[in-house]
Amino acid sequence: MTHARTAILAGSLALVCGAPQAQPAAPGGKPMITLQMPATPEPARVTLDPKTTALIVLDFVEDICAVQPSCNNQMLPAMVPFLERVRTAGLVVAYGTRERNMAHWIREVAPLPGDIRVLNVAQDRFFRTDLDQQLKNKGIKTLIVAGWKISGSVTYTSVAAMAHGYTVVIPVDTTSAGSPHETTIGFYNVLNSGNANLANQALKPGSVTLTRTDLMAFQ
Repeated sequence: MTHARTAILAGSLALVCGAPQAQPAAPGGKPMITLQMPATPEPARVTLDPKTTALIVLDFVEDICAVQPSCNNQMLPAMVPFLERVRTAGLVVAYGTRERNMAHWIREVAPLPGDIRVLNVAQDRFFRTDLDQQLKNKGIKTLIVAGWKISGSVTYTSVAAMAHGYTVVIPVDTTSAGSPHETTIGFYNVLNSGNANLANQALKPGSVTLTRTDLMAFQ
């Protein structure tokens, strides 16, 4: 990969091409860290078997989307037509959020009768839930993970999914985080976790593939 992306974090040092540099203070008085990291690879085109693929929807809820512009302006416009395609193709759909949010899904992407629902106690939706057993009972081998947020629940659920033997697909237009650098780091982390796939090979078994909703087909 020939290009790099700069990520700015709160901390005590700045590293650009390996050399420490002084940085102005961030809000709160802490200095900034500037790091060079690999650019996010281009989303891969994928074709998925609807009989063995499930969509996992995380935290598309009113309280979050009300305060996160990227949820309303980016994620929701991509998710609404994508979810319609998913349902038309007959995929299993599962939803996970905390108990207090279960009645507050965004109306356009809310669960339907028959969808799997898990009440999570951690960002990893497999932790202390029966999600894995429900998915395996339905013959699921590949998971599409979408929702808030790439650097939180999407990462932890994806890593757990790989540990449970699933191949994971993340449409980049259906997830985000609170800032561009947090989003970039989230994408890097999921590709570098578990059975790492930093080259973003399409559907590498037991790994995460980054894709986009318009690059996904079901057959």
